[in-house]
Amino acid sequence: MQRNGGVAGNGSQSWVLRRVRLTWLSFMLFFILVFFPLIAHYYLTTIDETSGPDRRIFGPRPGGELCEAKHVQDLCRIRESVSEELLQLEAKRQELNGEIARLNLRIEACKRSIDSAKQDLLQLKNVISQTEHSYKELMAQNQPKLSLPVRLLPDKDDPGLPPPRSVQSCRLHTCFDYARCPLTSGFPVYVYDTGSYPWGENIDPLVKQAFASSVKSNVYVTENPSIACLYVVLVGEVHDSSPPPSPLDLEKQLKALPYWRSDGHNHLLVHLSRKSLTQNFLYNVSTGRAAIAQSTFLERQYREGFDLVLSPLVHALSEPNFLEVPPQVPVKRKYLFTFQGEKVESLRSSLLEAPPQSFEEEMEGDPPADYDDRIIGTLKAVQDSHLDQVLVEFTCKNRPKPSLPTEWALCGEREDRLEVLKTSTFALVISPGDGQLVASAGCNMRLFEALEVGAIPVVLGDHSKLPYHQLIRWSEAAIMVPKPRITELHFLLRSLSDSDLLAMRRQGRFLWETYFSTSESMFNTILASVRTSIQIPAAPIKEEPAQEIPHKAGKMAGTDANLADNGDLDLGPVETEPPYASPRFLRNFTYTVSDVYRTWNHAPGPFHLFPHTPLDPVLPSEAKFLGSGTGFRPIGGGSGGSGKEFQAALGGNVPREQFTVVMLTYEREEVLMNSLERLNGLPYLNKVVVVWNSPKPPSDDLLWPDIGLPIVVVQTEKNSLNNRFLPWDAVETEAILSIDDDAHLRHDEIMFGFRVWREARDRIVGFPGRFHAWDVNHQSWLYNSNYSCELSMVLTGAAFFHKYYAYLYSYVMPQAIRDMVDEYVNCEDIAMNFLVSHITRKPPIKVGI
Repeated sequence: MQRNGGVAGNGSQSWVLRRVRLTWLSFMLFFILVFFPLIAHYYLTTIDETSGPDRRIFGPRPGGELCEAKHVQDLCRIRESVSEELLQLEAKRQELNGEIARLNLRIEACKRSIDSAKQDLLQLKNVISQTEHSYKELMAQNQPKLSLPVRLLPDKDDPGLPPPRSVQSCRLHTCFDYARCPLTSGFPVYVYDTGSYPWGENIDPLVKQAFASSVKSNVYVTENPSIACLYVVLVGEVHDSSPPPSPLDLEKQLKALPYWRSDGHNHLLVHLSRKSLTQNFLYNVSTGRAAIAQSTFLERQYREGFDLVLSPLVHALSEPNFLEVPPQVPVKRKYLFTFQGEKVESLRSSLLEAPPQSFEEEMEGDPPADYDDRIIGTLKAVQDSHLDQVLVEFTCKNRPKPSLPTEWALCGEREDRLEVLKTSTFALVISPGDGQLVASAGCNMRLFEALEVGAIPVVLGDHSKLPYHQLIRWSEAAIMVPKPRITELHFLLRSLSDSDLLAMRRQGRFLWETYFSTSESMFNTILASVRTSIQIPAAPIKEEPAQEIPHKAGKMAGTDANLADNGDLDLGPVETEPPYASPRFLRNFTYTVSDVYRTWNHAPGPFHLFPHTPLDPVLPSEAKFLGSGTGFRPIGGGSGGSGKEFQAALGGNVPREQFTVVMLTYEREEVLMNSLERLNGLPYLNKVVVVWNSPKPPSDDLLWPDIGLPIVVVQTEKNSLNNRFLPWDAVETEAILSIDDDAHLRHDEIMFGFRVWREARDRIVGFPGRFHAWDVNHQSWLYNSNYSCELSMVLTGAAFFHKYYAYLYSYVMPQAIRDMVDEYVNCEDIAMNFLVSHITRKPPIKVGI
C-alpha cells in the first residue's frame, strides 16, 4: 500500500515541477523578446548624449557631416549629378514646348496657304482647259483632220469624149474618160464574162480558168457595170485547135459588147500568152479607145503610156514551188553567162493585116540593122578564150520552139532551160533583130525564167520594151546593153561587184514573185498599173475584225512597288484622258507629187504598185510606206529632241504616240491576271488586246483587273500562234508590243524598248535574243538559245514591231510558212524575224537594262 502511494505522490510532484519550468521558460522568453529590445533602444538613443557632442554615432549630424563618411561620398556625387540633369531636362522641356507652340502656329498658317493655293490651282486648271480648248479650235480651223471622203461613183449617162486625131495617137488624156473614175470611187472594175462574146469559147480553157480565179479574189472587181471605172475583156490566148477570129469579125464583136459605147473608152483588152509564139490577132484591128495589154507588140501598134506590155502566163493555176527556187548565194555561179537559142527566119509570121501582108513585106521599106552575126562571133570568142566559163549555143539540139521572125527561138524544154539558168550568174536575152518588134513573148519568156531562178537578165537591144517598163525601173534588176556594145559586154559583166550583183538578184526575185509569178499577181499588177497611171489611190487593206469576249472588271489593280521604283528616270506621263490612237488622214488621202518623187528617188522599185497590200499609198493605219523588197520608208517628218526633252518625248517622228500591248494567252487565267496587273500605271499605253487562243471561253466569275485602260479580249477561230500577228482592227496604234502572258518586264524596260523602237521603226526591237548559223560540220542549221554576244533574232514574246508587219505576215507572206507554224506549234517568232529582215535587209535590235 505504501509503495503504491509513494509512486502516486512522486508522479504528482513531477508533473508540478514540469509545469513550473514551462511557466518560467515562457516568462523568460517574453522578457527577452519584449523588454530587451526596449532597453537596447533606449541605450542607443542616449549613448550619444553621455559620450559628448563630438562623439555622435547614430544621431543626425548637422550640415554635410554625413558626406564626410567615405562610404557615402560616391552616392552624394551621383545625387548632385542627377539633380543637375533634371534641371537641364526641365529647361529643355520648356524650350520644346515653346517650339511646339510655334510650329502649331506655322501649321495653321500653312493650312491656310494650302487652301489658298488649291483655289489658285483650280483657277489655273480652268484657264489651262479653256486655253487648250481654244488651241484645239484654232488648230481645227487651220489644220483640219481630213477623214476619208465620201465615195463618188460615175453617172450612168456617158457624156462622150471628143474623138482623137487617130487611134494610134491614143493617150490617157485623149482616150480615157477620167469622169468615170473619181478619186474616191474606189476604182471599180467590171470584167466581162468570157461566155458573153463569141470568140470567148475559143480561148484556152486553162487561161480562162486562171483568169476567172484571179477575178474572183480581186477587191476591185464589181458586178455592177453601171458604176465601173474600167472594163476588162479577156481576148486570149486562143486555143491551138481553134483558129483566131479574123480582124473584121473581131472588130465587129468588140463593138457589140454591151458597154463598148461606140469607141471602147475605159476598156482594157487583155491577151495572156502561155507560149513563146502567141497570136497577135489584135494587130490591124481597130480597137478604138480601148487599151491593149499583151506580150507582143509592133512599134506601129504599141501606144506608149496607154498600152501595157505583159509577162507570159507561165504558172496558170499551179503555184510556183518556192522550195525549189535556188538560193541567192553564192553570188557567182558556175557560168558567167549563158545563152541557148536558134534564129529561124523562115517561120511564118502571125501578124495579120487587112489587106493581108507578110512580115517581110511589112519590113521592106525600112530593113533593120541586124547585129546578130556580130553577137554570135563575139560570144563565141569569149567562150573560146576560157577567161571565164560561159555557155553559148546558137543551134538547138532538138527542134526549137516556134517563134516570130528575127527572134531567137527557145531551145529544149522549160525544165532543162531552168537547170542551166540555175548555174548562171547572167542570162542573155537577145532582142529580136527587127527593130519594129518592140516586145515579144519569146524575150519576155526568157526574162521570166531568168528572174525565176535568180539569173540576172542581160538584155541586148535598147529598143525592147520590158513588162510594165513605164512603172518598173528595170535597171535595178537587169542590165540593158545596146547591141553595138556587144564587144564590151564581157568587160562590163566582170566589172560588177558582188554587192551589186546580189542587190540586182534580190530585186529581180522581188519583181518576179510580186508581179509575174502567178495568174493572180499578174491580174493584180495589170489593175494596179492602170490605177496608178490614172492616179487613183489603192483600196485599204483589210483588217482582222476583233470579236470581243464579254468580261467584267474587278477592283482597281495596284502598282507593283518593284515596277514603280524607277529612281530619277522619267518614264513619261500616264494618259489621264482617253487613249490616243495614232493620227490618221492628217492630210489628203491620195498621194501627192512629193510621194511620187520619194518613190522614184528613194525606192529601188515601184512598191506603190504592189497590188492589194499595205504597200499601196493608202493604209488603214496612220503610216504610209514606200519602198521595195529591200526596205520601206515612212512618209512624214517629225520632231524629236535631246537630253531631257528627248527622254520626255521619247523621240521618234510623232510628238505624241502610244503603243498597244498584244498578249497571247491559252487557259492560264491566274498568270494572265497577274501580267495584266503589272501593266497598271504603264506610260504611253493605249490599250491591251488579249488574244484568247483557246476554244474554251474565260470563266464567268473571272474578275479582270481595272488598269485604267481598255482591255479588249479577242476570240480566235482556232488555236494558232499566227493569231499573235493578225492585224486586229482593235489595234489603233502603229507600235505593237507583242508579249507573252508570263513575261516579266519592268516599266522602265518597256519604256526603254519603246524609245529605241521610235528611233528604229522599221525593225523589231525586243528583249530575248537568239542566234542561228549554218553548221558546216553537220550541214544543218544551228539555233542557240543561250545568252551570247552573237544575236540574229529577237523573240516576239517580248518585242515591239510596227503594225505594218502584221499585214505582211498575215496577208502577204506565203501561206506555206504559216502552215508550218501551225504544224509545229512553234517558230512564229523566227518567221517574223526573217520576214522583217527580208523586207528591210536590217537585223533586229535587242535592248536591255
